[in-house]
Amino acid sequence: MSELFNEVDEEVRRDQLKKLWDQYSIYIIAVAILIIASVGGWRGYQYLEAKKAAEAGAAFDRATELSEANKHAEAEAAFADLAAKAPAGYRLLARLRTAAEVANRDPQAAAKMFDEIAADSSVGVAERDLARVRAAQLLLEGTTYPNMKTRLEAAAAQGATFRHTARELLALSAWRANDAAAARQWLDLIANDGETPPSLRSRAEALQALLPPVAKS
Repeated sequence: MSELFNEVDEEVRRDQLKKLWDQYSIYIIAVAILIIASVGGWRGYQYLEAKKAAEAGAAFDRATELSEANKHAEAEAAFADLAAKAPAGYRLLARLRTAAEVANRDPQAAAKMFDEIAADSSVGVAERDLARVRAAQLLLEGTTYPNMKTRLEAAAAQGATFRHTARELLALSAWRANDAAAARQWLDLIANDGETPPSLRSRAEALQALLPPVAKS
């Protein structure tokens, strides 16, 4: 008797499943197709992005080789093209390298390009600081200490990625302006920072030796 009931229950379940399938099969199939299409689309997108990145990397390497061969005009054009068309990561690198190539023929124009990167809120803090430092390096001999301080003070703060170079540039600018107190301030920061690179520390000590002695009170 129990076997008979089991067979009846099984037949009822089959009928219920058939009714559900007849009622909802179109939706089930549509969802399955949508999932497959979504996965396929995502995989396709990943493939295309990886292909673009690989192509941009190869183009960046070629542009770098042109620069190293002193073919700066060609390198500038190649980096500029990447800056306009490459994926985001390479685009920023290419903008920085384009400005560096422009510096070979027009330091003022290059400094302006670095300033544009430094002012771009879509760029990371470290990269913006790098752009500030590069612009300041180009302008060091032709600008005032107050201007250099405005440009670099934030990049020279404790914890900033390029603080060591920023501090050295500020010390040099202050020294050129005969502002010994300001120069000593930046040189002290260099000396007291345990992460200052040895070569930069040596240059700072040499500059410190050129400063007049501190007046005794």
